[in-house]
Amino acid sequence: MLSQRRLMVFALDTASIAASFLLAFLLRFDFTFPPLYHEIIKDGLLVVLLVKPLVFLFSGMYRSIWKYASLQDGIEIFKVVTLSTLITSFVLFFLHDTSAMPRSIYVLDWVLLFAMVSTSRLLWRVYRETYIIPRYHTGKRTLIVGAGEAGNLLLKEIRKQKNPANQVIGFLDDDPAKQGMRLGGIPVMGDLGRLRAAIRKHRIEEVIIAIATAQGALTRQVVSCCKETKVRFKTLPGIKDIIDGTVSISQIKDVEIEDILGREPVKLDLETIRGYLTNKRVLVTGAAGSIGSEICRQVAAFSPYKLLLFESAETPLYQIEKELTASHPDLRIIPVIGDVRDQARVEMVFDEFQPEVVFHAAAYKHVPMMEYNPVEAVTNNIGGTRTLANAAHRFGVKNFVMISTDKAVNPTNIMGASKRVAEMYVQGLARKSRTNFTTVRFGNVLGSNGSVIPLFKEQIKAGGPVTVTDPKVIRYFMTIPEACQLVLQAGCIGNGGEIFVLDMGEPVRILDLAEELIRLSGFVPHEEIDIVFTGLRPGEKLFEELLIDGEGIKPTRHGKIKVLAAMDSDFDAVERNLGVLFAMAGNADIAGIVKQLRVLIPEFSPQYSFNGPAPIAFQRVRPDLFPPPSSKVVKLQKS
Repeated sequence: MLSQRRLMVFALDTASIAASFLLAFLLRFDFTFPPLYHEIIKDGLLVVLLVKPLVFLFSGMYRSIWKYASLQDGIEIFKVVTLSTLITSFVLFFLHDTSAMPRSIYVLDWVLLFAMVSTSRLLWRVYRETYIIPRYHTGKRTLIVGAGEAGNLLLKEIRKQKNPANQVIGFLDDDPAKQGMRLGGIPVMGDLGRLRAAIRKHRIEEVIIAIATAQGALTRQVVSCCKETKVRFKTLPGIKDIIDGTVSISQIKDVEIEDILGREPVKLDLETIRGYLTNKRVLVTGAAGSIGSEICRQVAAFSPYKLLLFESAETPLYQIEKELTASHPDLRIIPVIGDVRDQARVEMVFDEFQPEVVFHAAAYKHVPMMEYNPVEAVTNNIGGTRTLANAAHRFGVKNFVMISTDKAVNPTNIMGASKRVAEMYVQGLARKSRTNFTTVRFGNVLGSNGSVIPLFKEQIKAGGPVTVTDPKVIRYFMTIPEACQLVLQAGCIGNGGEIFVLDMGEPVRILDLAEELIRLSGFVPHEEIDIVFTGLRPGEKLFEELLIDGEGIKPTRHGKIKVLAAMDSDFDAVERNLGVLFAMAGNADIAGIVKQLRVLIPEFSPQYSFNGPAPIAFQRVRPDLFPPPSSKVVKLQKS
C-alpha cells in the first residue's frame, strides 16, 4: 500500500507522463498541435495514462527512499521508463493506426519522461543537502583526514543523521590532485602538514581519521598534533566495513593503541586457503582462547563442512559456540569438551569425526605462571602436543598446524622451553608421516588473555600507577586477527616439517607502549599517571628472538611469512628423552624436569633478575639465582 507521501509522488509521475507525451508533440511541431494529429494525440494520451502508471506502480519504484537518491535509483528509473515506453508503443500499434505518428515522438517522449522522473527524485535531495543540512550547526566542528572513498562515505553517513554529532568543516589529504577541490561541497584544505593551522583557524573540536591505508606513523602524527592543540581525535573501526557500507557513524571509535602501531592489512591468497578449508572437517584445539577463538571465526568464513571446537573450559566454549552459531547459522559447529592430554578422549574424537585439518592452539602461555607450574607446562604443552600429533598421524589428517611462540627461541623460561620441545617433536614426526605438519611461530598479540594492554588499561582506569617490568624491555606485537590470518595462510604453504615465522615488524619498547596508552586515555604520563618499574618477572627476558642459531630464514610466496630451514634432530632420541621427561613430571621432580629440558634443549638457560618472591620450584633447583624477596618498585622520573 502506498503512503500519503508516495501517493503524491505517484500523482506527480502521472502528471509527468502526460506532460512528456504532449511536450513531445509540441517540440516536434514547433509548439503547435496540427489538426491532423488531434485524434492521434487524444487516443495516444489515453493509452499512455492507462499503461505507463500501471508499469510504474508495479515496478517497485515507490519503495525507494528518494531523499537518498543515487546512481542506482537512476538506473532503475531508466529501466522502468524504457519498459513503459516499449509497452505503450506496442499497445498503440495494435489499437490504432500509428503509421502517421512520427517516430521521433517515441524518442522525445522517452527522453522527456526520463528527465522529469529523475529530476523529481533528485530535487528533494538537492534541496535537503543545500538548504536543510547546512542549518545543522549543533555538532562538533570536525575535520576529516582523508578525502578518499572512506572520507566521502563518512561525510554521507554524517549527513544522514537528523541531528548529527559532527559538523564537517573540511578535509585534509596528502594527494596534491585533491587539494583545493571540494568533496560534497566541503573544501579539501590542504595536506596533513596544515593540520595544526586548520585546527586553530577553523576552531576544530574533533578530528576523524578516514584513510583506508592509514599507517601507524600517520596516526601518531595526527594524535600528537591533536594532543598539542587539545582536540579530540577518532578513527573509523574497520575501514573495509565503512567502504562496504556496513558501519554507521555511531561506530566511529577513539584511537586505540592498535591504530598507533599501524600494521599494514594482510593480503591473503584466499583461493589457496579455500582449497584446504572449504567443505573440510576442521578441528581447532584451545578453541575458546584468544588465538583459538579467532582462528575459529576466520575458518568459519571459509565454509568448512564441520568445525570442531575442542576446549577444556566449558563456559568459554559455550560462548564461542553461541557466537559462531549466530554468525554462521548454516555451519555445522560441534563443541567438544576435552583435554589434549587425555589420549583416549583425543583418539575418540579423531575416530568419530575424522578431522582433515587441525589447528593446535591449546597451550599454557603465561610465562610467570608456568614458572610456578612446570609440571603442567610439560604435560600440557609437550604431552598434549605429542598426543594430538600422534592422533593426527595415525588417523591420516591432511594438515596439522601448531601455534608456537618466539619465546621458544633460546628459551629462558619453562613455557618457552616446553614450546620448543613441542616444535621439535612435530618436526621430527613430520619426517615419517604423510600428514603435513607445520609450525607457526610469532610473538605477542595485542589484547590477548594475559597481555600487557588490558593490564595497562585497568591500571589507567584505576588512576595508576602503570607497572612496567624494566625500561629496556622490548617485545614484538601484532593484532590477533592478523596473526590468525597468517596462521591460516601458512597452513597451506609448507610441505611438512617447516617452522614458519610471521613478520612481526619492528619490536616495541613496553615503556613507550605504556606512555602512548596513557596519552590516548587523555592523561599526561609521569605527571597525571605514574609509571613504576617492578623488575622482570619469573622467566622473562629483556627481548625476544625469532631465530635459533643454525636456523636459516627463507622467503615464501607470501611477503609476511618466512620459513626456517629445519635443524637436524634425532627423532628417536627425542622420543627417549621425552619418556624420561614425562616420568619426571609424573613424580613432580622439578629438578629432574629442568635437567631433562636442558638435555633436550642445550640452549635452554633459565636466568632471572627481578625483585619479588621466586617460584618455589626453582628455589629448590637454583637457590643461588634468587635474591631475598623485595617489594620495592622504582618510579620512573620524567626525562
